[in-house]
Amino acid sequence: MEMLDQTFLIKLALSFLVGSVWITSVTVIAERFGSKIGGFIGGLPSTIVVALLFIGLSQSTQDASRAAVMIPMVMGVNGLFILIYLARVHKGLVQALLTALAVWFVVIAGIVMSGVESAFVSFLVWAISLGVAYYITEHVMHIAHKGGVRVPYTTRQIVTRGVVSGFIISLAVLISRLTGPVIGGIASNFPVIFMSTLFITYRTGGAEFSRAVAKTLMISGMINVGVYSFTAHFAYHFLDLASGTLLAVIVSGLSAMVAYRIIRKLTQEAV
Repeated sequence: MEMLDQTFLIKLALSFLVGSVWITSVTVIAERFGSKIGGFIGGLPSTIVVALLFIGLSQSTQDASRAAVMIPMVMGVNGLFILIYLARVHKGLVQALLTALAVWFVVIAGIVMSGVESAFVSFLVWAISLGVAYYITEHVMHIAHKGGVRVPYTTRQIVTRGVVSGFIISLAVLISRLTGPVIGGIASNFPVIFMSTLFITYRTGGAEFSRAVAKTLMISGMINVGVYSFTAHFAYHFLDLASGTLLAVIVSGLSAMVAYRIIRKLTQEAV
């Protein structure tokens, strides 16, 4: 039990560190280089890699596989979260985030109560959600790419971003520890990176800049996290934890190339 507690504390600390460094870096990159690059990087697998790895270390590789199978479905719900934000943000940042979050909790509660734990259903929800999100952002909302904004950074500002973001993510990891692997997989994909990134970019660049970041963040995240999770789910059946994680990272790296091509097409501009 002591070993499990020690492992969990390491997981919690790493989640805080990865979350704080990652979100701070993404928001700074978005502000400096624009919504396209910032959103793309923000959608790459980060905390989910740590979460699945430590579920495997503290429980078992099969538990990590069970957690991974639910993540693409949750990413579909996260896509809905972003779409609601995009539609509501002009009415105010807080209202948009709270509305999107309320819908997220309702849909996730329905998934949990249904007891579904199927790779096929997860894939179907993910694929349909990705297609709908792509169509709406490309053909209905017509959200334009935005360049960087000039933000005077201070040490206090950067540290505050890191601490707040890290705290939110480590709290999600703590919740996942108190549940089984399936609920843990869902909790580990709580849209904290989306929320933190959208909040910060809205405050520094305004509603349109935040919407532009959200558009690329959604597409990048849904593709890359979905591909990573599916790969990890099946890889953990045939490989050990380290090899399965490495394979999932490699495959998601290839999917990132595809995601970036899509994002370039969405913004109709080459970098």
